[in-house]
Amino acid sequence: MTASVITRAPVAARAPAAAALQVDSVSHHFGSLEVLRNVSFSVAPGEIVALLGASGCGKSTLLNLVAGLEPLQQGQIGLPMAASLGYMFQEDRLLPWRNLRDNVAFGLETSGLPNAQRRQRALDTLALVGLDGFAQAWPHELSGGMRSRAALARTLVMQPDLLLMDEPFSKLDPQTRSQMHEELLRIQAARRATILFVTHDVEEAVVLADRIVLLAPRPGRIREIVPVDLPRPRQPTDPDVAETTRHLRLKVQP
Repeated sequence: MTASVITRAPVAARAPAAAALQVDSVSHHFGSLEVLRNVSFSVAPGEIVALLGASGCGKSTLLNLVAGLEPLQQGQIGLPMAASLGYMFQEDRLLPWRNLRDNVAFGLETSGLPNAQRRQRALDTLALVGLDGFAQAWPHELSGGMRSRAALARTLVMQPDLLLMDEPFSKLDPQTRSQMHEELLRIQAARRATILFVTHDVEEAVVLADRIVLLAPRPGRIREIVPVDLPRPRQPTDPDVAETTRHLRLKVQP
């Protein structure tokens, strides 16, 4: 799947007026394997929420259920009517035969916008993520960090109401990942974007999130929802950030 944006009607329920996303009593099985059990949480407009947990706790499955990539078996997922979802995958999924501008504009091809408007929006979004001047570059010419920025631009170009991210920076080196954290927070503040992201990196969750949904594994279930009441910007070396990270690492263990 190469598309980054999914337009989705509510599943079984409409989100409350104050919520950008409402997950109620969601359970899921793959055959006889119970993957999720009775998961409930909400995401407020403009909030950044992390799904954090060890391998096997169903983080990506839960994100795919919200996106509609997996059929909902039990429970309810409520979204505002006609809300659009942007999905940023672990892999950048850039098309090697398209330049950067055309990669970013890819999702707009079914939007009905004229070519000139699609290209201009792609250029504007590239500028938003710090890639103005690289519109004609090919994916193989980009560094890992630039490819991540391009993937983020391709997701943001559709102006989604809710941005879903599945460990999008996990393959980057620590310095580049830190730079992408800063970029994401800058863009989120500029657009007041609502973000739900999956990570197994405790430090990343603490640096980025307003709240952390901590999942226990086998089956995935909510262990705790942790507010991160720390001022931004947050650096991993800040004493409060380091202490919160240390405290959560103890809880993430299976």
